[in-house]
Amino acid sequence: MSDEKPPADHPLAAAVRAVRRVVVLVVGLTVLALGVIMLVTPGPAFVVIPLGLAILAVEFVWARRALRWVKKRVEDAAARAADRFKPNHSAKDPSTEHEQHQG
Repeated sequence: MSDEKPPADHPLAAAVRAVRRVVVLVVGLTVLALGVIMLVTPGPAFVVIPLGLAILAVEFVWARRALRWVKKRVEDAAARAADRFKPNHSAKDPSTEHEQHQG
C-alpha cells in the first residue's frame, strides 16, 4: 500500500476537501455560537468568538475577513486603552512644585 496522495483532480480528493469543509464549518459555527451565548452568560466570549472565527477562517474567506475586522477593533481598543492609562508627563510633578515654594 502506498502513502501517496491522490491527484488534486481525483474524485477522492474532492470528497476529502468537501468533508473537511463541512467539519470546519460545523466545529467553527459551534464554537462561534458558544461564544455568542457567552455574551449573555458567564464565560470568555471575547476569546471564544475570535477562536470560532479562526477555525472558520481555515476554509472560508468571509471568516478571514471577519477575523481581520475583529483583530483591527481589538488592536484599536488596546491602543486607546494604552493611551488612556499612559502617565501624563506634561502635568507638574507635585514634589518639584513643593521644592520651588520652599526656596
